[in-house]
Amino acid sequence: MQGFARSIGRSLSFALLASASVGALASAQANMAPLNDLPNPYKTQTDWAKLPSGRTWGSTSAVAIDRDGKTVWMAERCGTNSCATSNLDPVIEFDSDGNAIAKFGAGLIVSPHQILVDKDGNVWVVDCACTGGGGRGRAGTPPDSAAPKGHQIFKFSPAGKLLMTLGKPGGGRGAEYFFQPNDLLIAPSGDIFVSEGHSSAPGSTARVFKFSKDGKLIKSWGQLGHGPDDFDQPHALAMDSKGRLFVGDRGNNRIKIFDQDGTLLDTWYQWSRPSGIFIDAQDNMYVADSESGSVGSGRDRTWKRGIRIGSAKDGSVKYFIPDPVEKANNTSSAEGVAVDAAGHIYGAEVGPSVYGEQATPHLKRYTKN
Repeated sequence: MQGFARSIGRSLSFALLASASVGALASAQANMAPLNDLPNPYKTQTDWAKLPSGRTWGSTSAVAIDRDGKTVWMAERCGTNSCATSNLDPVIEFDSDGNAIAKFGAGLIVSPHQILVDKDGNVWVVDCACTGGGGRGRAGTPPDSAAPKGHQIFKFSPAGKLLMTLGKPGGGRGAEYFFQPNDLLIAPSGDIFVSEGHSSAPGSTARVFKFSKDGKLIKSWGQLGHGPDDFDQPHALAMDSKGRLFVGDRGNNRIKIFDQDGTLLDTWYQWSRPSGIFIDAQDNMYVADSESGSVGSGRDRTWKRGIRIGSAKDGSVKYFIPDPVEKANNTSSAEGVAVDAAGHIYGAEVGPSVYGEQATPHLKRYTKN
């Protein structure tokens, strides 16, 4: 990737690049031509992850890499698409061979949506409560103050001890939080960023929060809409080496880039409809698009679903791993994405078998040929 970035400065290479991929260029606009035909140098492993004995795969959008660079953490929705009535542990740790070596979290989480491992090895889980009984159809309605759980973020020790909770059971609106949080990011300073809002229905929330490392609210910004300062399902968060905050504004088919005070720096359209974003230490960027051509405002798009790979430095897109389901009726390919120290890509999938489109496992691994 470093050699690829250097080639940007060479006029001939730049011309060739422009014909095959798009960076932070004038042509990268909302109506740009889709990037569907980029090279795919990865092979797919569908049977890498092995669930604990007796478990069957349900939906997952939550995958993260441990601080050791090789252990993989996943939060799975208890064999279906919700853990609301289950006594199974949704949080599972896999070793580098895909064997389940730890699990916890039973009874706490309704719908695990994203997971993160911090620099101390603690495991954070975002409970969107946006599937099962609290799904998209209820997204614009007020929270149920009597609900015993849901719409919260949990910080666990690596052994599963609950260390901190953000948000109240059943959720909150307005000055309270959260209602359908999507993702979590912890900056090098320890500040915590949370994106909220999993619906495009009128009255839904769509904002980003900034908290101090001890969970005190510093600020929030954004509202539901389609303008330059709006969000529609801010579904994913990532941060590059410069400390820029990347927000996957999924319902608006774009990525918005902010400084850590919420000032908008740039807007990128060349990554299509982002459900998940991962940026590694070298600023290689991996964006999972699980909805183009099949869901919501992405249904009419000619962009293909899959994982796009390129650079967070200049926005250029180099590779594309396509969804094997050509014609999906709902979410199909990876929604969550993470990359280990060896460069293996992990895609956490919501849709297969839950929507009847395929029956393969929901945590795939992609390795470079």
